[in-house]
Amino acid sequence: MDGPTIHFAPRQQRLSRLAPASAPPLLSVTALAGVPEFVRNRFGDKVVRAANRAARIDIEAIEDRDCFIPHATMTTFLSTVARRAGEPDLGLLLAPHLSLDAYGCWGRYVLDGADLHAAIARSMEAIGYHSRGDRSVLRLHGAQAQFCYVSAARGREGYAHVAVGAVGVMLSLCRAYLPPSWRPLRIELDIPRPDRPSRFEDTFQCPVSFDAPVASVWFEARLLAVERQIRSANPLLTLHDVARARLDPSSRDGLVGVVAAHIRAQVLSGSLSIDSTALALEMSTRSLQRALHDDGTDFRSLASVTRARRARELLAGSRASVSEIATELGYSTPANFARAFRKETGMSPSAFRRVTAKRSG
Repeated sequence: MDGPTIHFAPRQQRLSRLAPASAPPLLSVTALAGVPEFVRNRFGDKVVRAANRAARIDIEAIEDRDCFIPHATMTTFLSTVARRAGEPDLGLLLAPHLSLDAYGCWGRYVLDGADLHAAIARSMEAIGYHSRGDRSVLRLHGAQAQFCYVSAARGREGYAHVAVGAVGVMLSLCRAYLPPSWRPLRIELDIPRPDRPSRFEDTFQCPVSFDAPVASVWFEARLLAVERQIRSANPLLTLHDVARARLDPSSRDGLVGVVAAHIRAQVLSGSLSIDSTALALEMSTRSLQRALHDDGTDFRSLASVTRARRARELLAGSRASVSEIATELGYSTPANFARAFRKETGMSPSAFRRVTAKRSG
């Protein structure tokens, strides 16, 4: 007889309201950490460039940053790589190289759980700080445990790569606690049966089934009590620390919050465009403009606020010159940057840096 389903409402829902279901879901770009390098080494630089062009953002420039992209950006990037490389099982190639260790503060928080059960519980409780739209569940079936992941990317072109990659990440969580010789009892994937299913069993070293209701990893329930032998180098990291790093996209509800999050990702990558944002949200540029207008704002205003926030960070926390910061933020000239910064903050970039230095000194 099946045991209980153990699940947690994302803590983020208790700290800040989640965006409405109608808003496009967001995903931390760290989910793609290491992927561009793997693709370049395996298939060449041209494939990486083609995928970046299709996604309309330089994934490699932001893959280790605490910023968010729409799920559609991720699936577009992966499906373009698979198509250009002629590799239908791209996710299977990536899965052994994906790890929670690359997921920034969120991954470190999850892996600081005392035992495997605590780590899985942390991943479920804090999922809202990694992805708005995804969820995970732990189900107990007698002596067996089923660790499930449901992605908001399901149904999109390229989802098969996402599903297999998610299993790779779940396995990395388990292997952080279990012996090197450990193998899952079986893996279930919610994707159609591929042409070469034996490749999946060879990679995962266990039985693999397809067309399942949900992507999941099965293992002995007794292993949930296994403690991690190597603890985190930062044991004082809390969920509130993760919230401070990753809460920004949910600070405003609905479409405006999603657009603001994507603008930040574009600013960090060095290229900003309303057309790129509309494409990532699977909208026409005109539709996006109308939607923002209905919410009482516009793309230029959101971009100005986001650029000014990033400019303040760079002026206060780096030695980069005003000219270098202007280039980093995508302004055509330092004068244009200074003019925009003064409009948002009431002072010039140089004056802001002097005032900040005096306060910190």
